[in-house]
Order: sequence, then structure tokens, then C-alpha cells
Amino acid sequence: MNILNLFKVSIRAVANNKMRSFLSMLGIIIGVAAIIIMMSIGQGSKESIRQELSTMGTNLLTIRPGADMRGGVRQDPSAMQTLKIGDYQCIVNEKKFVSYVSPEVTASGQVIYGNSNTTSTIYGESPEYLDIKQWKVEEGQNFNEEDIRKASKVCVVGKTIVNELFGEGKEAEAIGKNIRFKSIPLRIVGVLEGKGYNSWGMDQDNVIIAPYTCVMKRIAAQTYFSSIVCSALTEELSDAAIEELTQILRNNHKLKENAVDDFTIRSQAEMMDTMSSTMDTVTIILVVAAAFSLLVAGIGIMNIMLVSVTERTKEIGLRMAVGATGMVISLQFLIESVLISLTGGLIGVLLGCLISQLFPLIGMPSSIPAWSIYVSFAVCTLIGIIFGYIPARKAANMDPIEAIRHE
Repeated sequence: MNILNLFKVSIRAVANNKMRSFLSMLGIIIGVAAIIIMMSIGQGSKESIRQELSTMGTNLLTIRPGADMRGGVRQDPSAMQTLKIGDYQCIVNEKKFVSYVSPEVTASGQVIYGNSNTTSTIYGESPEYLDIKQWKVEEGQNFNEEDIRKASKVCVVGKTIVNELFGEGKEAEAIGKNIRFKSIPLRIVGVLEGKGYNSWGMDQDNVIIAPYTCVMKRIAAQTYFSSIVCSALTEELSDAAIEELTQILRNNHKLKENAVDDFTIRSQAEMMDTMSSTMDTVTIILVVAAAFSLLVAGIGIMNIMLVSVTERTKEIGLRMAVGATGMVISLQFLIESVLISLTGGLIGVLLGCLISQLFPLIGMPSSIPAWSIYVSFAVCTLIGIIFGYIPARKAANMDPIEAIRHE
């Protein structure tokens, strides 16, 4: 009997027991659909995070105080005071692979205007900060170097601040108004374009940006920076910029050759790789969890095929009696098993793709990698072969005479 005839016989056998075949497929359908959905969520989240980070510039570099050992105890980096005004000035004067530099001082607190108030974070920055973050001023203008020199009490605010304190669509009216942050009056000179929420659920428009000298002297009352943010000339020069910044800071901090850095420098590309790696790990965990349903489905297929072999014992004996070899009998049941598995896989892929396409409608990122579909079909084929092997061998090893006598 040729392969084409075997396929016809197998299809007819599967079709004769539609409900039983469908129930056998159900586990495969659920398992494959779950895997497609999990992978689409993981891939979509990864792409969303990478896209969001890339909007801040893939050449972004962040310098933070490094954890230090004091008395055998490692200190919290946020409590370190290793980044000073001298570091910032040295970077500005000696940089070759860095385009923009901004020191950063932050503080959180209540913002008040008249009878309205909200909670926000104020960032003390240089005028170049908006260029580094690729932010634009929608109304008004940014503060300038003169404001830095005078520690002027001016600021640029996000749309959320305007909406909370002045009302929706009052960006133009907010320009020139004085708000209070921790009892310090700040005059609004600009309103930033809206950016919305990021992937971590943070409102990027709930922000106040002021001259770093003003925040250091009047609000935070400190002489050191929380961090220094820079922008490399290009993404390709990020590594060269990191080496340059490291040497500048080591020289300025007078660190010996074998001394450990008292600062850390992180690139945006490194953050993107870290986040991608984290999302890949989470996706793998989710896919493995969903894959267990395929294992259960495979066992279900094997059980149904064993039942089918028992029910068709006499048929198998008759076919052997007229010349069918054990290989042909075995191949027929393997084809039936693979047909059930592949059909379930096809329905599962379609269902998984359909559900995945609905996620963006509810604000959840989703992207189906094409290779996941190919892998799903390959896995379904393997499941059909592996779990169909035992029933197929049982059928092939039957004694024709005993099989014919079977009632």
C-alpha cells in the first residue's frame, strides 16, 4: 500500500470518530494557543520596552555614585557623595566622544498652585538635559545658562502638572505662573510635549525640570549630584565615551591604578540588553509552563490511539492476512496520530494568533514571532510521532490469527 492510500485510510479513520478525535485535539489546541499567546506577549513587551528606551536615545549614558566599602560594610550608592560640581566641569571641558552633559539632582514633594496641589518629582538639570532625553518644549521655552549661573527659580513642567494645577489644555496659561515646591516658588517658563505612561506604568508627564543650581541650593540643600547623564556622539561611540568618562572621573577623583571605581557608568544599550534578557527569561518560563499542557495532550493522544488499536484489532488482523506488513500497519497508526496532533496544532495556532491580535485593543503589547509558528508545527509533529509510536508498535506486533479471532 502506498503512502497516498495510507493517508486516505488514516483520514477516514480519524473522520469516523469526529468527537473522539476533536477531544484528542483539544489538549493540543489549548497548549499551542497558550504557547503562541505567551510568546506574543513576551515578544511584544520586549519590543515595547526597547522602543521606549530607544526614544530616550540609544547613546544615553548615566553616571551614578558607586557603592563603597566602609568598615567592611558596603554602602548604598544613593548615599554616596562622589559626584561633585568639579566632575561635571571636567567632563564638559575634556569630553571628546560626548555631545551633551547634564548633572542631576532630584527631590520629591508636593507642588502647589492656589488651591490646587499634586505630588511630583523635581529634576535639577542643565539646559542640555532636554537634548539628551530628546524632549521638546511645546509652550514657552527652556531655561538657559544664565538661569544656571544665577540659580534662578524657574522651571519647565510636564502636561500632568499643568492638568492637575491649572486644568486641561491650559498649557499656554501656565507660562509665567508661579508654583510652589516645598515652599520654594518656581516660575514656569515652558511646558513639555506629552509623552504619556511608560511600560512600567510611570507617568512621564508628571515631572518638573529646573536649573540644577536652584535645586541643589534652594530645595535639596546638597553639594553633590545624584547622577550625571550624558549623550555619546553616536551609539557606535558609546563604548569609547564610557572609557573616556571613566578616565576623566578616575583622574579627577585621584584614584590609584589598582583602586576600584567609586562610580558606575551604564549605557542605554546595556539597559536595553538587560531588559531584553529579563523578558526572554520570563517568556521562557511562561512557555515552559504552557508546554506542560502539550505533554498532557500527547498522553491523551496515546491513550486514544491505544483504544483505537484495541477496537480495530480484527481489522488489523484482516489487513495482515491479505498481505499488509507490520511496517505498513505501524505507519498507518503513526499517520493517524500525527494527523490528530497537526490538526490540533493548526487550530491552536489560528486561535492563538486571533487572541494575540486582540491584546493591543486593551493596551497590552503583542507581537507574534514567525518562528514560533514553525516551532509549534514541528513540536506537534514530534508529539504525534512520539506518543503514537507505542500504539503503532502494538498494532504492528499483533498476531494476525489471534487478531482475526478477536471479538
